[in-house]
Amino acid sequence: MPLYIGVMSGTSLDGLDVALIEHEQAPRLLASHYTPMPDELGRQLLALCSSGDDEIARSALAEQQWAELAAQAIQQLLQRERLDPRQIRAIGSHGQTVRHEPQRGFTVQIGNPAMLAELTGICVVADFRRRDVAAGGQGAPLVPAFHKALFGGERRRAILNVGGFSNLTLLAPQQPVRGFDCGPGNVLLDAWIRRHRGEAFDRDGAWAASGTADVPLLQGLLADDYFRLQGPKSTGREHFNLDWLLAHLQTRAPIAAADVQATLLELTARSIATALHAALPAAEELLVCGGGAHNKRLMQRLAELQPSCTVESTDTRGLPADWIEAMAFAWLAHCCLEGIPANCPEVTGAGGPRVLGAIYPA
Repeated sequence: MPLYIGVMSGTSLDGLDVALIEHEQAPRLLASHYTPMPDELGRQLLALCSSGDDEIARSALAEQQWAELAAQAIQQLLQRERLDPRQIRAIGSHGQTVRHEPQRGFTVQIGNPAMLAELTGICVVADFRRRDVAAGGQGAPLVPAFHKALFGGERRRAILNVGGFSNLTLLAPQQPVRGFDCGPGNVLLDAWIRRHRGEAFDRDGAWAASGTADVPLLQGLLADDYFRLQGPKSTGREHFNLDWLLAHLQTRAPIAAADVQATLLELTARSIATALHAALPAAEELLVCGGGAHNKRLMQRLAELQPSCTVESTDTRGLPADWIEAMAFAWLAHCCLEGIPANCPEVTGAGGPRVLGAIYPA
């Protein structure tokens, strides 16, 4: 039975998720491992998300460190599970996104897959997004095809991933899978609490819950042109970032920091709820994965904004919310090696189905 490893490093830059799956008729999670991102490497990767001096060299050095960290995490998982690298058919490595501008025809994920193959002795499949972009697509989100493999059925169901950014997968009987990026997920919430309280994230949404959303600020944020776009669409730090928020705040009277946090949580919740209502108004279920599934206040607001829709973590379906994306890239490695197209043109806007990924043999 083929075994695959998926490695995911998201826009939150908090660490690397590693998932071990087996794939026969359907993917199944066997084990998982999390490695925190070293502070200095996180700063380097964040700096690469915007223009700066000596970017080529800094990028090359950062992706070497990223590959070393990923190799260490994979080796720790294999040792714990008493597996030999030869038992793993492939690693699906997402790498770290440092630029995503499909409207200009490019997306960039770094992670030195050649080094990762060398360090682990395992075949690596990487660079999943650029083929879709080359075919005229957004290169994101890529997980809807995987969501369909896991959750497709006879119900009108939406799968919501809330990482740094939020994206929806829309599943309905007898219809093609659809999906798109809704907008900011945790990226602004994390940046704001880091700026004001020195904390990496707002645990349970408690700080946001202590404040009150500022309606004029919320209306100004929601007026951004991105929220009016119809899918296919995707976004990233190039558009939604701390400077974007500060530009909005400069036009208004001072707002208490906790109230800004409450407003940002409401921005995330409302942008998701509005997009879901427009795209799948009769949704019966909203299953949430990613770090946002642990934000109690966000989950509460999503349920309040979608009263006719059951809102639950994917944990309730036996699929841990923290590991869905890493599982997805392990599955994408399987699809690549089997020559199976794994993008969804209805989601990304690509010119047609494409086999995704580049192969780096062990």
